[in-house]
Amino acid sequence: MKKAIFACIPLCLLPLLALAGCGKKVAPEKYLSEVKSDIFVAETEEFSLTLSCTEREYPYADDGIACPRSKLCEISIVTKTSADYSVFVLGEKSWGGETSYRNVRGDYYYSQGVEVFPEKSVTLRIQWEEETREIVATSVKTEKTISPEKALGEAVKSEKEAISRMTREGEFFGEYRVRLLKRDSVYYYVGIVDKNGHTISLLLDSETGEVLARRESAT
Repeated sequence: MKKAIFACIPLCLLPLLALAGCGKKVAPEKYLSEVKSDIFVAETEEFSLTLSCTEREYPYADDGIACPRSKLCEISIVTKTSADYSVFVLGEKSWGGETSYRNVRGDYYYSQGVEVFPEKSVTLRIQWEEETREIVATSVKTEKTISPEKALGEAVKSEKEAISRMTREGEFFGEYRVRLLKRDSVYYYVGIVDKNGHTISLLLDSETGEVLARRESAT
């Protein structure tokens, strides 16, 4: 009988048994407020470019409540030349426009809501002054890169005690954020945010899901 009961419950949710029971499993994906699923990069002698594919809640807030998400492509251009830059994503349905300069980040930025994200590679045209360049940005993901959902699952297993404290009667009182990151290598960031804005931040290996670093912070 005991074997039958435990067979109903994922191992990562065993600490919730007393609260949720076999019939009330917590589905982490239900509480996602942000998912950065892909990053495309390109570099020339004149500039470096990054295009990020993100699904993000609106309004965006550290309140532990996951709101409906919309798809957004964000483009960042880093260059030493000051100019009015415009960027266009080329394809069956081309889109783009004039960038804005962000003093804090020191880059030229453009964002637009989309229906479908690009895959593997994307062609872009950059214009400034009398110059025009067409480049191909390629995804940082490989065949070994795990999915954002898999990364979230590994984070949930790692933080089962904290998540248990944030769960009552099978309902999770918080939100998750999952972001693919490109630094010296490719990683996943997973944020676990409670209703007071307290955040557990995890850095994961993008291929194995192993937690490499952890920190906690308050809003």
